[in-house]
Amino acid sequence: MKHFSKGLFVGAVIGALTVAAPQLQAATPKDQLVIGTSLAQVLSLDPHQATEGKAVEIMSNLYDRLVNSTADGEIVPQLAESWKVDDKGITFTLRQANFASGNPVTSKDVVYSLGRLLKLDQAAAANLKRVGYDKNNIDKLATAVDDKTVRIDFSGQVTAEMLLYRLAASTTSVVDSVEVQKHVADNDWGNAWMRTHSAGSGPFTLNRWSPNELVILDANKDYVAGAPKMKRVIVRHVPESQVERLMLERGDIDIASALTASDLATFNDKQGFTIQRIPTGGFYVLSMNAGNKYLSNPKVREAIAYGIDYKGIEKTIMGPYGRARNVPVPENFEYAIPNPDWHLDVEKSKQLLSEAGFKDGFTLSLKTIAQTPRIDLATAIQASLARVGIKIDIQQGNGSEIIAAHRARDFDLLIPQTSAYMPNVLGSMEQFSSNPDNSKEANNAGNFVWRSAWDIPELTALTAKASMEPDPKKRGELYVEMQKMFVEQKPAVLPMFERFEPIVLSSKVQGYVGHPTQLTRLENVMKSEKTQ
Repeated sequence: MKHFSKGLFVGAVIGALTVAAPQLQAATPKDQLVIGTSLAQVLSLDPHQATEGKAVEIMSNLYDRLVNSTADGEIVPQLAESWKVDDKGITFTLRQANFASGNPVTSKDVVYSLGRLLKLDQAAAANLKRVGYDKNNIDKLATAVDDKTVRIDFSGQVTAEMLLYRLAASTTSVVDSVEVQKHVADNDWGNAWMRTHSAGSGPFTLNRWSPNELVILDANKDYVAGAPKMKRVIVRHVPESQVERLMLERGDIDIASALTASDLATFNDKQGFTIQRIPTGGFYVLSMNAGNKYLSNPKVREAIAYGIDYKGIEKTIMGPYGRARNVPVPENFEYAIPNPDWHLDVEKSKQLLSEAGFKDGFTLSLKTIAQTPRIDLATAIQASLARVGIKIDIQQGNGSEIIAAHRARDFDLLIPQTSAYMPNVLGSMEQFSSNPDNSKEANNAGNFVWRSAWDIPELTALTAKASMEPDPKKRGELYVEMQKMFVEQKPAVLPMFERFEPIVLSSKVQGYVGHPTQLTRLENVMKSEKTQ
């Protein structure tokens, strides 16, 4: 397996020098970290419900999991101090740790948490459901041997490596079962309470969440690995890029993570600031609803693939946020295939539309969250497809509106984003190539392909075969076959740009290492008295 390199994940440092006129700057409190970003997608802070990026970043500091994945892609201990793998499953030994409530972390909490995740059965459960774990078998497959020993048996559809990476995801966070059960109402597993409260063992606790305003995290002074360096973390909702840039320049915030490419560029080589460009292993995607009478036709989907000016959009809009790529595997991954010949070709696109029976074009809606860089990306796609006869009506919305529409198949076109849960072809591509039951009755809103109503039984079977192949060489050959089949089927989930997360930090901030799946931990972040 080819791991991400640390240099790749930390990103290129573009500038980190001393501010020329520090006397003009304000200053955030030295014991508080203030982050400016967009909180539009933060709909819940229940780790067994929420899957959106910024929510994950917040929750990863409220909760620990059995294991963690580093920025390099290595699996390391977290609540489990060790584990043993045999041919039937994995046995974990827990370290001595407490939840923020003071309750001890026990194997019963781990088993409760996995059961809660699958029995709530929301989008967060998809990563385990995809490999055979569900609400009906989890009580048999995950058991508490004793207070500090947890046994998780294989489902028959997962390898040890795949299971460990899934257990490192924020969705498998271990919650305080004693505390959560105090807040259960109407058999909701405490979800109504957990959406706005924390019950974890992580380095911080949730002080306050005001939707689309701010999130305040307080240090857990009794954290098992030691109290965090920062007394408090404040995450501020700053959706306007120019405002966020000015706040960072003034010193009102320490980190900016929702800047447009043009505002980001103002910090290139600027004294007192550092830029991290963090590869995510994921993509900005054009999701097409294959239940639509136009988009059900593979020729129409291919016409759209030839109707987008990827290189032009990369240059003028995406910049540090993405590079053109139409296979859902980053080009630097082992076994990644070359990009297909999809590029802006107006005549070819028109020809394909004519062959599909739509030579006069048609109109589609395109839904997107009003957030950098997706709104500008939507506008560029609108202009590009207009040249081939497809009229696009852009519909902007907040996170709750757009995400709900995506999960309900209530869209024509929609721009979501993905990330890789595991640093290889399968970790990046699986969500694009597996849809076990495409029926509407399956209501599998956690499945990325299901949301687009794209029925791919052969590709799904091939993905399952690759996931269980023990021989590395044969598995690599299957990875190549998966990618080729994906391209041949003219995907309804079209990767457009490999996704990066660019952030700008005041050079006073030390120890911040952006994580590819936004599991960025903050307990070791500190601030110096002077810019570095």
